[in-house]
Amino acid sequence: MTKDQKNEVIELLKGKFSQYNNFYVTDTKSLSVEQVGKLRRACFSKNVEMKVAKNTLIKKALESLDHERYAGVYDSLNQVTALMFSDNPKEPALILSSFRKESNGDRPVLKAAFINGDVYTGDKNLVTLTKIKTKNELIGEVIGLLQSPAKRVLAALLHHHEKQGAAAAE
Repeated sequence: MTKDQKNEVIELLKGKFSQYNNFYVTDTKSLSVEQVGKLRRACFSKNVEMKVAKNTLIKKALESLDHERYAGVYDSLNQVTALMFSDNPKEPALILSSFRKESNGDRPVLKAAFINGDVYTGDKNLVTLTKIKTKNELIGEVIGLLQSPAKRVLAALLHHHEKQGAAAAE
């Protein structure tokens, strides 16, 4: 790779890291070409962008954006790295989990995940990440919680009002 090509890759990666608040660092080392294609298609169908790049270039891209913010990810940049970028923090975890189930394997391995500024390192976090609540799920829960007391109050008022109406009718 020429210096210009390397710089192009770094700039492309910087764009992706800036665009997305969430990315996963995975190891696709033992996957066949066919499996990698299947993984790419699964990502594409869920609006997850997958990029394979050299670890040194990934690290340079992250460091040039914000050395401190991404410090927890650097140790995971080894061997074969495929990055998965997503607006939805748990979508890549769901893709990896279902991919493993279908292939009865433990690959691709999750090396790290960067979710809104938090770093999860190690494959043991995959299950945790499949259960992360998205922003919309959290908003829905809050709205549900806010609505339920109001519904109870309204129901009680209506019930009380109906009783009074029945008593007045007698």
